[in-house]
Amino acid sequence: MKKAIFIIIIIFSIPVYTTGQSIINSKHNLSVTSPGTVKATSESEVCIFCHTPHSSSPKNPLWNKNSSGSTYILYNSSTLDALPGQPDGSSILCLSCHDGTIALGDVISRASNITMTSEMTTRGNLTTDLSNDHPVSFLYDASLATSDGQLKTPPLLNVALDNNSKMQCTSCHDPHKDTYQNFLLASTEFSALCYSCHDRTYWTNSTHNTSTNSWNGSGKDPWEHLENAYTTVSQNACASCHNTHNANGKIRLLKTLTEEDNCLDCHNGNVATKNVQADFAKTYRHNVYGYLGVHDPKEDNTVQNSHVECQDCHDPHASNASTASAPFVNGFSKGVNGINQNGNDVFEATYAYEICYKCHAGNAWSPPPSQSRQIIQNNVRLEFDTSNPSFHPVVGPRNNLEIAGNLLPPNTASTVLYCTACHASNTTGAAKGAHGSIYPRILKLQYETADYTQESAQAYALCYSCHDRANFVNKMRRNTFKEHRKHVVGEDTPCSVCHDPHGISSTQGNSINNSSLINFRTDVVSPYNGRLEYIDTGSFRGECYLSCHGEDHKPEDY
Repeated sequence: MKKAIFIIIIIFSIPVYTTGQSIINSKHNLSVTSPGTVKATSESEVCIFCHTPHSSSPKNPLWNKNSSGSTYILYNSSTLDALPGQPDGSSILCLSCHDGTIALGDVISRASNITMTSEMTTRGNLTTDLSNDHPVSFLYDASLATSDGQLKTPPLLNVALDNNSKMQCTSCHDPHKDTYQNFLLASTEFSALCYSCHDRTYWTNSTHNTSTNSWNGSGKDPWEHLENAYTTVSQNACASCHNTHNANGKIRLLKTLTEEDNCLDCHNGNVATKNVQADFAKTYRHNVYGYLGVHDPKEDNTVQNSHVECQDCHDPHASNASTASAPFVNGFSKGVNGINQNGNDVFEATYAYEICYKCHAGNAWSPPPSQSRQIIQNNVRLEFDTSNPSFHPVVGPRNNLEIAGNLLPPNTASTVLYCTACHASNTTGAAKGAHGSIYPRILKLQYETADYTQESAQAYALCYSCHDRANFVNKMRRNTFKEHRKHVVGEDTPCSVCHDPHGISSTQGNSINNSSLINFRTDVVSPYNGRLEYIDTGSFRGECYLSCHGEDHKPEDY
């Protein structure tokens, strides 16, 4: 009997005292000799905190702690295809310490608890609420990988599924070896461990995978949630945004609950080069701060619930710095879904305007047009349609070649524009996109709409960024409508009084009355003798029936 007992002690001692990554030098050594701050005050045995040679529960692996019997709150999200159950296998053993319900010194083989300097730290105490932790105790097989579409098919490199092909705590952690941080089976640098299972589309070329930018030390540390952060974005990779345990943003394990904070602690000029946060602080902006928990990756392409978050326009797993020409999506919005010109869902937008259409194509909650007009429309998909009598060239080139002589280089009659040609930051050198501006409707330049505005290069800077101002203010310029000078300079009439900048839908207007973006503002222009009408009579020619600024056009022929 004595010989048998001696052999058992030797077997348990071998990994403790002879392995290169000895548990003695790790935080799982809870004895008085522990290198950590949480340890016994006098107990010298190392393995006793987890194992006992007699009366163990369960027998394998000779476990020395009772289960708390807790019912755990499990992780769940709309993007989860796995089916986690109540923790079992090795996970329930780990939780006998890490759920915080049983004292660390409460072991089966001691009549009384081993006295400790303190209990589990906040970082290690997962509690019985596992909804903010990476899911465990679920079957991980080829069927799951196929249904998810972005998981690797077993067998997996660096990750150890249990004998029932389940993902457990020990799939990522080896409790006896701390070769890598936090007893992990592989390094987290460049997300090597994460990519043992996860296989995100487009990640290889994503900026979040390749960026060598580091935090400049100003403001909030974007990686303060990490126990041992690396220096650059690419080194931290997945962990730049996600936290596998005790995540503040439970759904999808984001490091913070407030969605935009997961982005803006880097995109504030302290890690990323461009300061997007500065644009979101402006008066007119896509108000990402105004919503919490509304956006969902599985939501309809046509957004049903009013909101805007960074993720509505950007896929952080796909976004990159590649460039494109209008109307094609550039790298910053790679992988984002949208609505195409026919009003159908597309699950990866090809054209940039398809992303805008998710919110700006006549949604039930969309705000009304900013100006009262003869023809009212708030569906920009209909306004930009190339079958319209007139439209700004977002979907395709203009249908009016007369405009060519009125444009500044490099614009031509065949030029196609992004929505962001007009809607963007007013700050030179800012990040591209309609994040925020000091001008209404997130316009990048001033565009005065108040009646009786005195004409100047500044007042209509937005229009003049493409259209040659000389054609409007010089008496001798004739390659445009000849009365522009009279109206804009002489009568102080804003461009917006006559022109509707997006376009006029063919379902509401026609090429005779609504060419050249003509759609009168009814707060300035009124009917003459019951008639409010523009008639296109040829090249740079037309006539109007209306009353404006006290003058009747009955008609006025140009």
